[in-house]
Amino acid sequence: MTGAVPATPRVRVQEAPFDLAAESTALTAGRENVGGVASFVGLCRADDGLAALALEHYPGMTERAIAGIAAEACSRWPLSGCTVIHRVGRLRPGEPIVLVLTASAHRGAALESCAFLIDWLKTGAPFWKREEFADGRERWVEAKADDDRAAARWARATGEAPAA
Repeated sequence: MTGAVPATPRVRVQEAPFDLAAESTALTAGRENVGGVASFVGLCRADDGLAALALEHYPGMTERAIAGIAAEACSRWPLSGCTVIHRVGRLRPGEPIVLVLTASAHRGAALESCAFLIDWLKTGAPFWKREEFADGRERWVEAKADDDRAAARWARATGEAPAA
């Protein structure tokens, strides 16, 4: 991206649910140059009898890491706005976990940057996830090779990984 000042991303880590419509409206308010908004909402799903997913984080470190990668997205694509909200705490199947919104004059930038952000969040955001099952079992969620491969496609041509 050349000539334009990158957007300043909005990043929040919170226990409370988020409102997709309100966040989308806030992202585009007063920005007449927005031609498209891409969104991703990740939900807790009920795999193998999952009763809840407990997400933990280290306050401050997590927000800084997400803000860093959101700033990277804003410098790679001509974004008018960017919002990343990630929930923590105990979430039940069907509840929203994460929201990524990107706005740009053109759909390609909005869609690609949104995919970049969610791929990175799956692999590089410092969250610890514990699954709680209906039968009382618990286990920590480990990294998945598929998620690592998805994030690797965004490495810069120099071979470096996205900055966190």
